[in-house]
Amino acid sequence: MEKILILQSHRQPLPKDWLTPCVDSVKNWAQLKGYEYQFLNDTFFDILPTWVIEKTQSQIVIATDLARLRWIQRNLNAGYDCVMWMDADFLIFSPHTFDIETLRQAPEGYALGREIWVQPKDLEHPTPTQFKAYKKVHNAFLQFQKGNHFLNFYASHAERLLAKNKGQTPPQFIGPKLLTALHNIVQCPVQENAGMLSPWLIKDKLNNEGPALSLYRKGNHHPLAAANLCSSLIDNEVLHDKDIETLIEQLLATNVF
Repeated sequence: MEKILILQSHRQPLPKDWLTPCVDSVKNWAQLKGYEYQFLNDTFFDILPTWVIEKTQSQIVIATDLARLRWIQRNLNAGYDCVMWMDADFLIFSPHTFDIETLRQAPEGYALGREIWVQPKDLEHPTPTQFKAYKKVHNAFLQFQKGNHFLNFYASHAERLLAKNKGQTPPQFIGPKLLTALHNIVQCPVQENAGMLSPWLIKDKLNNEGPALSLYRKGNHHPLAAANLCSSLIDNEVLHDKDIETLIEQLLATNVF
């Protein structure tokens, strides 16, 4: 029988109440599927070299992007056949349709999450009708199987680029930015129903109408079963914690986005 592990991590206690149902949704899904589950505590960053911690003190998300890869590598080397990572703000709202087995049969042996990022064309001067959708990949969901050819390449080059960078490091430098650049060249396998929701898309979904939601629906994208809720962008002029709480309630009740 294959050994499959689901990994998550976040500082404790969880800083927002709505993160708890997100984490629970992943934990419950793992139990439903018969997978092992592990929530990493403050030792999460111990796997990284000291220089990485020092260099990313003001952008801890960058250290997180690398640490998740190193933990996946460690567990695959320890004997697991497949290891998956999901962010703490990743919500599985349709557990029975969130199936990773199809991609697990693919020869590449790994999969990334799908990002359809909808935002105003001009963030500084947004208008009600001027929105744009960007099709990318994300690392809030990652799946790697033993013997895959991509993980070691990605992890080693992510660390190398971080070491070589001498200027300001953008928060998605070795995460979605690097992954999307690689994906644009080699077309990585993607778990299409593991999405990501922008604040503007969430706001329109709560209203069941709006330019962001309309643009998203025109794209005829794969139906989502799970999504990252972008906790780092909450509490701005677009979205607040109460909005996310309401969205989570709706998604868990309806099982559809």
